[in-house]
Amino acid sequence: MRSFGFLIGFLTLTAAIQAADPPDGKINFNRDVRPILSNNCVACHGPDENERKADLRLDLRADAAAAEAFVVGKPNDSAIILRIISTDPAEMMPPPKTGKKISPRELEILKRWIAEGAEYDGHWAYAVPKRGATPAVKATARVRNFVDAFLLAKLERDGRSFAPEADKPTLIRRLSLDLTGLPPTVAEVDAFLADASPKAYETLVDRLLAKSAYGEHWARPWLDLARYADSAGYADANMPYDRFTIEQIAGDLLPNATPEQLTATAFHRNTMTNNEGGTVDEEFRNAAVVDRTNTTMAVWMGTSMACAQCHTHKYDPITQTEYFRFLAFFNGTEDADRRDESPLLTLDDTPEKKAKREALEREAAAQLKLAAFPDPRVQAAAKIRAEALKAEAAKLRPTVTVPVMRELPEKQRRLTKLQHRGNYLDLGELVTEGTPAALHPLPKDAPKNRLTLAKWLVDPANPLTARVAVNRSWEAIFGIGLVRTSEEFGAQGDQPLHPELLDALAVEFLMPSTAGAQAWDQKALLRLLVNSSAYRQSSKVTPELVVEDPDNLRLARGPRFRLSAEMVRDQALAVAGLLSPKMHGPSVKPPQPSFGLTAAFGGGL
Repeated sequence: MRSFGFLIGFLTLTAAIQAADPPDGKINFNRDVRPILSNNCVACHGPDENERKADLRLDLRADAAAAEAFVVGKPNDSAIILRIISTDPAEMMPPPKTGKKISPRELEILKRWIAEGAEYDGHWAYAVPKRGATPAVKATARVRNFVDAFLLAKLERDGRSFAPEADKPTLIRRLSLDLTGLPPTVAEVDAFLADASPKAYETLVDRLLAKSAYGEHWARPWLDLARYADSAGYADANMPYDRFTIEQIAGDLLPNATPEQLTATAFHRNTMTNNEGGTVDEEFRNAAVVDRTNTTMAVWMGTSMACAQCHTHKYDPITQTEYFRFLAFFNGTEDADRRDESPLLTLDDTPEKKAKREALEREAAAQLKLAAFPDPRVQAAAKIRAEALKAEAAKLRPTVTVPVMRELPEKQRRLTKLQHRGNYLDLGELVTEGTPAALHPLPKDAPKNRLTLAKWLVDPANPLTARVAVNRSWEAIFGIGLVRTSEEFGAQGDQPLHPELLDALAVEFLMPSTAGAQAWDQKALLRLLVNSSAYRQSSKVTPELVVEDPDNLRLARGPRFRLSAEMVRDQALAVAGLLSPKMHGPSVKPPQPSFGLTAAFGGGL
């Protein structure tokens, strides 16, 4: 217990010392200054014109300089510094009532920044990713791909390198869990241990990626992003991420859309509905459209846009008008919080089934005509036969439907107006479809619809989509994303741990350097990550690494993190021999008997 207490105390002291030390070298605005301003100042002195105090903006250099918030080269004459060090409650910044306080370390950073010229930089996430040169390293034998080179270069600057490679039993277990969510079987472990080929590991990777369990396991994170909707794509094939995106958002607008493409649009029909008596359909239809707007930006762009529904974003360059211009893309669909959830797509009505059903229905109709025959015996037989035919036809009626997106006819298109404070009953100016001005523009001549929006999301000029996607894969494989706030790439999010590596991966995802590889290839990205030496390291933790890097952010050892709840359950079932590999089973919440109970109005026990 003593040694454990000493370790905790030592770590706390080390963290405190590191927190007090200002960064080495020239102050970097995005890395060092922006987080301070964003966390303490910009809510009151930022983009939101309705909440801005003293008519001062600190997020724009020209505005801050004009107001003399800083005087270049003279931190002690700069208003921002004088306000921070003031002891007068009426002058202090941040105001005492906010509970926020600039630390001595942060004050030193701001002083040095002003002394060095108070330079601003655009937010890193809004610049199109570019692939720089792969750095040279000393331990070339440990470099299996460019991922290793970027990580090793930073480790070697600190006098570190990768840990030794993990043993084969550890590797097959780690790899099996990460790629399929399931532990390896005894036979699979024995086969891998017996394979002396230098390509044994790479062969194992390819075999696991080819399993149906890979598709099932990697579909689950997407279901989380899709609010647990029934998705399409990853479980069936290695569909490119750009095509997958387009079908999820606008499959119904594709030429000659297939049933699978129409089904994909259920992604945005998986919103809350309310069919209780007395509710206002338009209120909940509007709530569904808001949810689609927020989800699209969060899932593909890693941007929290929701607050701009009520006011201009306090931290990121998104105005309230731009929010509703983006919302307008989703405001023209047929769904309207109806009890029947229409429009619906029937999934199990094959041409053969439909033809047989219609033939039975025609024969039943013919029998009913015979029921008018004067002979009572013919009438009775005809009626019995007609009822039997109708019952047989009923068995062939489609039973599986899924809510899908469908655009309203042009003459029925809704107008979209800004909603004051996000209130759908308090409408403002009319807006048309558009995207935030801080990002790349829409094509000039393209129709303003969801299909154009989907293509805008996966345009190579989009600075966020590829970065967000590769960061999620990195997080799933290594435990922590290169951007630790994987859901937030805006001003309130973390800086990338390895910005050059993040951009190299994003560009590789968009434009792969490997001959024959396709763009937006999720499986190729995972193959790249798990084949790296960084992934194959031993995860053994040494006392030195605990002190230097307790969260393993630099990856000087292999990844080690907890299994998800679903994986723990599946692992227990698998090792007990109880896990069924059968796909397309019944719902996890099958219909339950009523036992004579009802909650209907006028009913009772």
